[in-house]
Amino acid sequence: MNYRHAYHAGNFADVVKHVVLARLIEYLKRKDKPFRVIDTHAGIGLYDLSSAEAQKTGEWRGGIGRLMEGALDAQEAVLAGPYLQAVRATNPEGGLAAYPGSPLLARHLLRKQDRLSALELHPQDAARLKVLFAGDIQTRVTELDGWLAFGAHLPPKEKRGLVLVDPPFEEEGEFARLLDGLKKAYRRWPGGIYALWYPIKDRAAVAAFRRDLAEAGVPKLLDIAFEIRPASQEPRLDGTGLVVANPPFVLEEELRILLPALHRLLVQERGAGWSLAWLAGESVAATGAQ
Repeated sequence: MNYRHAYHAGNFADVVKHVVLARLIEYLKRKDKPFRVIDTHAGIGLYDLSSAEAQKTGEWRGGIGRLMEGALDAQEAVLAGPYLQAVRATNPEGGLAAYPGSPLLARHLLRKQDRLSALELHPQDAARLKVLFAGDIQTRVTELDGWLAFGAHLPPKEKRGLVLVDPPFEEEGEFARLLDGLKKAYRRWPGGIYALWYPIKDRAAVAAFRRDLAEAGVPKLLDIAFEIRPASQEPRLDGTGLVVANPPFVLEEELRILLPALHRLLVQERGAGWSLAWLAGESVAATGAQ
C-alpha cells in the first residue's frame, strides 16, 4: 500500500488521526511546562486541495469536507474545536482550499514555550516543509528517515511531549517497524506519549500487529479503530487505526464522545464500526457500528 499524503490529505483517516492529535496536544497544554511534538513522517505540511493529486482521489470530500458541512452538538463541537480551528486558520478566506498536515496542525496549537520537530525523508518534500516553516524558531525541520527518530532524538530536552508516527506504508514491513520503533522509543523515553498510525486494509496483518503490541511490554496502549465500510473482497482502505501509548487519562472519555459523532458524519456503508480497545493497561472496550 502506498499512502503518500498528497493523495489522501483531508480524507477520513486524516480527520480521525488529526482530531486525536489535537486532543493530545490540548492535554499537554494543561501544564505550563514546555513540551515537544516530534512528527516522524511529516510530509509537506500544507496540501492544496485543488492539486492534481488531491483531485485525482477526491478523498477529502468524504473526510474534512463532510465534517465541515456536518452538524455537531455542543459537547462534540468543543472537543473537535481545536482541530477545526486549525483547518479554518489554513483557509482564511473561508471554504476548503487547503488542508493542514500534521506538522502544521501541531504548530497551530503550540504555545510560545513549546517546540516542534518535523522529520521528512523525501528531499523534495523536506525542502517544501523547510520553506513552510522558514523563520519559525519554534520549529525544526530535518531531512531524515523518520524511523531514526527513535534513537538520538529521544528523549527531547523538554522531557514532555508526544511522538506522532505516521508512515506512508510504501514498503513491506511497516507494521514491524512500528512495533520495533515503539519498543525502542519506550526504552529511551518511557514518559512520552506515542501515537502510531496504521491503515485498516489487510485485516490479518492488523490483527497480528495488535497481538504483538499487546506483548510489547508497554504498560498502557489504547487502540482506536475507525471504519467507513466493512471488509471487502478486494483489499482497500476500509478504515484507519491509531495506537496511543501512555494516553492521557481523559482521552478515552473524549473519544467516546467524538468517535460516534465522526462516524455518523463519515461512514460510507452500513456494517462499518468504530472501537476503543485497551491492548495493555485497562480492560473496558467501547464499540459502535452503523
